[in-house]
Amino acid sequence: MTPIVLAAAILALSVAFLAFRFIVHRGLAPARVSESQTPAAVGLAFEEVRIPTANRRTLFGWLVPAGADGRAPAAILIHGWGGNAQTMLPLMMPLHQAGFAVLAIDARCHGRSDEDSFSSLPRFAEDVEHAVDWLKLRPAIDPDGIALVGHSVGAGAVLLVASRRNDIAAAVSLAAFSHPVAMMRRFLAAKHIPFMPFGWLVLHYVQHAIGHRFDDIAPVSTVRKVRCPTLLVHGARDATVPVAEAHAIHAARAGEHVRLKVVAGSHDDFGDAEDIADEIAELVAFLRAEVLRS
Repeated sequence: MTPIVLAAAILALSVAFLAFRFIVHRGLAPARVSESQTPAAVGLAFEEVRIPTANRRTLFGWLVPAGADGRAPAAILIHGWGGNAQTMLPLMMPLHQAGFAVLAIDARCHGRSDEDSFSSLPRFAEDVEHAVDWLKLRPAIDPDGIALVGHSVGAGAVLLVASRRNDIAAAVSLAAFSHPVAMMRRFLAAKHIPFMPFGWLVLHYVQHAIGHRFDDIAPVSTVRKVRCPTLLVHGARDATVPVAEAHAIHAARAGEHVRLKVVAGSHDDFGDAEDIADEIAELVAFLRAEVLRS
């Protein structure tokens, strides 16, 4: 092979890789949707906050004070892929009424938080951890009474954070997937992308790009290391993440402090309005029992 042919081949491979990288990043990037409502829509006073996170970025969030004297317990709410803090609005008033301060954040590349090179489950977890550290320094917050509530990818992030730290009072996972590979396979199938060789290449590239092995960050793995009381909630008619994955996560737990609650409904709404009210009441009762001990 002549030097010119070799150089041309290297150039062609470089261009092909850059094109592949662009397509993967563009295809997997979350839609950015800014909030159109605030906690005022459900009758809550709130403060808009900015929280420093990794890579010198900042997170947008809403902090709803507990409204009582002294240090109050708090719940940090984190949305799913392509969502924002508004997604979690239905939980804010019930948690506030139960005596919690509430911090709802936008992950990087979502809502009104800063852009970054990419979003991923580990970066969701980084953002949650920075929110925990920021909240623990607030004078009105009980640093030993912080609970985490996450939806979908946010739920996976909550389990990852709870597996790393011993200062989380309780965790709630809403509609978590069991393993990133299972979720990616469904995503690729929905896009009519054959797994071999394209899907395989995408999975291996993504695993390399995020800097974490999927097996290490998968909820079926992290749940084994979670030490705080944890509630797994999943919709029986979830077509995005089958309920079998919730059972798989629960089966992998290391103790009875991790519980499973299967509810009516789909990935995002858990059923009709009456079902939501009942299920939120159970979620809040779980957090009251584990964090407030009441």
